[in-house]
Amino acid sequence: MSVGSIRVSEIFGPTIQGEGALIGLPTVFVRTGGCDYRCSWCDSLHAVDSAFRDQWIPMSTEAVWHKVTELSGGKPLTVSLSGGNPAIQPLRPLIELGHAQGYRFALETQGSIAQAWFRDLDILVISPKPPSSGMPTDWDQVDHCLQLAAGGPEVALKIVVFDDTDYEFAQRAGQRYPQIPLFLQPGNHTPSPPDDDDDDARIDIDGVMDRMHWLVDRVTADQWFAVRVLPQLHVLLWGNKRGV
Repeated sequence: MSVGSIRVSEIFGPTIQGEGALIGLPTVFVRTGGCDYRCSWCDSLHAVDSAFRDQWIPMSTEAVWHKVTELSGGKPLTVSLSGGNPAIQPLRPLIELGHAQGYRFALETQGSIAQAWFRDLDILVISPKPPSSGMPTDWDQVDHCLQLAAGGPEVALKIVVFDDTDYEFAQRAGQRYPQIPLFLQPGNHTPSPPDDDDDDARIDIDGVMDRMHWLVDRVTADQWFAVRVLPQLHVLLWGNKRGV
């Protein structure tokens, strides 16, 4: 991969943002390839697992931007930088190019890698991974991400919750960062296989909704009124289908 190129798994949209602080917002997604984590329930292994590296395309900033503007019809909207872990990629030139044309940029990362260009974003979502992921969280590194973003983007936290242990992890995160909006979402325990790129959207929607009801009940019973509980809207609409 040449210096300055972006390793891209897929670019798609416009569709709606399916989760978190920007849920429902029309968005074009730039999903980068590569991640420093390997969560047990990852729903985007095609952008994480090195076995799919041959499907990740090294693209110049200009080539990525051409695709974004083609998809959006040249009308400014929000561009979501996702992954994998997009913090690995050299994305500052893309953000600068898009801002010059009136686009906004949101990035979601687990907070394991901090970049000075986080301050150039419009929205930064830190999504620390709970115990069910099998990955530890380095809170000092999360702090570093937030420090580098200070004075720049809107910041939010998003935590996936599968069980009581994850819920307690989310509570501790809320106590650590009481000034930052926190979004909880029920985990999808039936993500699609990474090589399943057709229209097969098999999913245990009843199980996902059961977890959603449980999570709402926990939050209200605990009178945890500072948090917001949201579903993965794209999962409710399209199951595990990719590119939507």
